[in-house]
Amino acid sequence: MYDNHMHTAFSADSEMTAEDALRKAEQLGIGMVFTEHLDIGLPGKKEFCFDPEVYWKTYEPLRGNRLFLGVEIGMSPGAREENRAFAGKVPFDMVVGSIHMLDGTDLYYPAIYESREKQELYRAYFVSMAREVYQNDFIDVLAHIDYIARYAIYENPSLEYDVFGDEIDAMLGALVATDTLLELNTRRLSDPQVLEELKPIYCRYRELGGRYITIGSDAHTPDAIGAHFSLARDFAESCSLRPVTFCERRMELCRE
Repeated sequence: MYDNHMHTAFSADSEMTAEDALRKAEQLGIGMVFTEHLDIGLPGKKEFCFDPEVYWKTYEPLRGNRLFLGVEIGMSPGAREENRAFAGKVPFDMVVGSIHMLDGTDLYYPAIYESREKQELYRAYFVSMAREVYQNDFIDVLAHIDYIARYAIYENPSLEYDVFGDEIDAMLGALVATDTLLELNTRRLSDPQVLEELKPIYCRYRELGGRYITIGSDAHTPDAIGAHFSLARDFAESCSLRPVTFCERRMELCRE
């Protein structure tokens, strides 16, 4: 198995060293993909960028069959061409795309939830996600579709498929149409209700033609690496989805 989403000291919000990450992964018997943050124009977080050449020079000697090197790119309309150029600067193994902001507002902070109703905001979130998947044809994987639910301050922040099904179907259809994979992010899986929330979405992805997913912890510290992976493997199997990783931008099936 591979943990396909994590951040080391090349990401502005992490101080994890590669050595500590490798040590933890060896203890767990899993592989890893480093996916450092690039988020151009994220309000108040202009530092969410790194030098790809320095990154590659630093970590390439460690790269091998248990460590691959990727990037997590924050997708937004105003950053598409810069993001595309960045993704081509070094031979990343995997390029992950994410939605961290909506209409120029950072989803991490409560202000956007205080000013907008859940149904209107979540629908806009999935519409934006589908649009960016089509426009960013250089990404391999769409990360943490439930990112908004991490930080929403609504009484019920869950992604309710029976409420947002049309918008979610459009997003999943964009993935299938562009051969972009869906990530299962394990960050919220400590809550058993989250698996129930995500199940109809991932099963629908399978119905629409999705066959593969990546699994990622979004770890920023060694203790979070591989978190809830047993649950994630069982969940993927229950949805008839196969976990994969990427090497040199090519998909590879994960072994147990």
